[in-house]
Amino acid sequence: MVTSKMRGACADAYGEQLLAQYHSRASTVEIIERDDGYIATGSDPGLYFREYKNWSLPERRAFRFVKGRVLDIGCGAGRHSLYLQSKGFVVTGIDSSRGAVKVCKLRRLRKVLVRPINQVDKFNPSTFDTVLLLGNNFGLLSNAQAAKVILRKLSRITSPHARIIAGSRNPYATNDPKHRQYHRRNRSRGRMAGQIRMRVRFEDYASPWFDYLLVSPDEMKRILAGTGWQIERLLAPEATNYFAVIRKETNADSHPHQAG
Repeated sequence: MVTSKMRGACADAYGEQLLAQYHSRASTVEIIERDDGYIATGSDPGLYFREYKNWSLPERRAFRFVKGRVLDIGCGAGRHSLYLQSKGFVVTGIDSSRGAVKVCKLRRLRKVLVRPINQVDKFNPSTFDTVLLLGNNFGLLSNAQAAKVILRKLSRITSPHARIIAGSRNPYATNDPKHRQYHRRNRSRGRMAGQIRMRVRFEDYASPWFDYLLVSPDEMKRILAGTGWQIERLLAPEATNYFAVIRKETNADSHPHQAG
């Protein structure tokens, strides 16, 4: 139950929720609060611990494009990193949530760090061959301007033929009038329609407010322009939740492919 008394302005609500789920406490309901007052139940807590066999088909297909050394940004409870680790990949997980990192360590992820996405440039150049932004974690890029800065940082810390495998949610795939009104409100303030201002609440914890960016495939393409990255392939582009395989640009002309 969410109470009116919140534990500090910088409480790690997301991490506490993951720790509660890991330790099998009864109350593991995550609440998402938007800055217009809209409140919704977040992802099924079990999603963060779901095994590969229970992932969606497009998500499993996306993993065919993983190669080399992997950086998992916003690794959460570590489901993607742990799967790749079990397959012999060298994986580094990062998350801004100390609770999430603690859960990953408890689950035996070998390398995991507390590090926000805007500090990815602390890694050495050409350290990684694949970057994961899964679980809709393209949203961690916050807004179009910040996204371009972070994408250029990712270009520097990855090898010449690196890929980003990203998940996003198309904000326009809704008929809910509350969401459509929020899109209009955002545009009136000079924001992208799917640029959500939100916080996570769990029991009596509340995270700081942050921006989370939901984009359509076309918007993702526009954000990537000029960053050194381009869409190589879209998986389930017609679905609300879709995946993109993004590669470093080359001199050759190419067009994104689409696959169901």
